[in-house]
Amino acid sequence: MKTYLDCFPCFLNQALKTTRIITDDEELIHFILGEIGTILKNIPLHNTPPETGELIYLTISEHTGVADPYKKIKETNIAEAKQFLPYIKKMSAKFEDKLLFATKMAIAGNVIDLGVNSEFNIGKEIETNLEKDFTIDHFHDFKKAVEKAETILYLGDNAGEAVFDTILLQQLPGKAYYAVRNLPIINDVTKEDAVAAGVDKFAEIISSGCQAPGIILKHCSHHFCQIFKQADLIISKGQGNYEGLSTEKYPIFFLLKTKCSVIANDLGVPKDSIVLKKANNK
Repeated sequence: MKTYLDCFPCFLNQALKTTRIITDDEELIHFILGEIGTILKNIPLHNTPPETGELIYLTISEHTGVADPYKKIKETNIAEAKQFLPYIKKMSAKFEDKLLFATKMAIAGNVIDLGVNSEFNIGKEIETNLEKDFTIDHFHDFKKAVEKAETILYLGDNAGEAVFDTILLQQLPGKAYYAVRNLPIINDVTKEDAVAAGVDKFAEIISSGCQAPGIILKHCSHHFCQIFKQADLIISKGQGNYEGLSTEKYPIFFLLKTKCSVIANDLGVPKDSIVLKKANNK
């Protein structure tokens, strides 16, 4: 997905929010925002938003010396998400189609996004997702792809969300790889976060080699790209991964909630939709 003009205020807002987590030094924050403003001035619109996000967070890290400002917040998100697992297990018993239930639960976890939302209600999201229909609904194709796939690559998104990913991972019959960010960025999932969320019980955790807040194939490791290109099925969670991969021609299914009006417009759906979209399938 290209960068839209409406992305630029969001970039600056995320930068301000992140630097304020790290420091209350207004002069330093002002300086960092100025540096980021210079970066944004030179960003081509054909770049994907995750490419810009990578530059922004590297700049913040370089000038503050803090590599993982969301560490404690991620730990809290994971702990809070885990508290819902007994309730979700109980709810699952009422659903005949376990894959559909697990898919909706995985998308429910996508609300835990500190790049877009400062506040969210996980319990409400679980209930809402069960009642909602997919605005883009390629579940039938998704179910067939899951049943046939021998190798599945699952692209993680946010740390707390990884707890909900375990629900879907348990429904995947093939060999599953779970890809995480190479280094901390916003509240995106790293290997440490994925293990804390329990992902290692259901999938082999691998690093994408990319430290952007979304998969950018040209920035990923050779090992990751080999798995990506050979996978029978790729499950792409969240907005950042959609931004980075929306034009790629691989067996990808995008699972996300449209929390951002720019992404909603790119997909042609209302904001706050839940989406299960097969790549290159309008």
